[in-house]
Amino acid sequence: MVNVLEQLKDNYIFAVIRGVSAEDAVEISKHSILGGVKNIEVTYTTPDASKAILELKKIYSNNTEIVIGAGTIMNVELAKEAISSGAEFLVSPHYDPSIQELAEDAHIYYFPGCATTTEIVRAMNGGAKIIKLFPGGTLGPSFIKDIHGPIPNVDLMPSGGVSLSNIKEWKDKGAIAVGVGSALSAKVASEGYESVTNIAKEFVQALN
Repeated sequence: MVNVLEQLKDNYIFAVIRGVSAEDAVEISKHSILGGVKNIEVTYTTPDASKAILELKKIYSNNTEIVIGAGTIMNVELAKEAISSGAEFLVSPHYDPSIQELAEDAHIYYFPGCATTTEIVRAMNGGAKIIKLFPGGTLGPSFIKDIHGPIPNVDLMPSGGVSLSNIKEWKDKGAIAVGVGSALSAKVASEGYESVTNIAKEFVQALN
């Protein structure tokens, strides 16, 4: 488990994939990876998300740098489905101790969404190794610095509101990782999947 967690942190950017179909999700994921974004979070708002996870796990089975997980895990049933599909981590917009317990039993990670100090501490005490700050756009980068005052040892990952213009600020304020969603696929309709690769490269470059 430690290796996967460290790989996720090293990769830094999570591509939050919301496809219109499983095939669309796979293509966005593949082109994100080509652009250097190697943490793939296939959300369960994607139709047949499990199918996409299975396909991606198959494609990248020999590449340990690529980590495939599941997002928008709203309940235990979805968590079980994602785990059965081979997800290496689970992300949800909220904290659910039942999902945490299930993830631990399956020896994978659970990154719950939190927006207050109380929620963060509760998720930490429950065993979460990374806390997703959601909605990141509302909380803002300074929220991390504020939280790290009383709780310096918590690993925080904003999701929502991360852009090319502020990703470096999030990192500088102490984000252990970031989730990037619709920005990656914003130009697919007009420019095709190659646009995802180009935008992913821009996000990677913006970190430096």
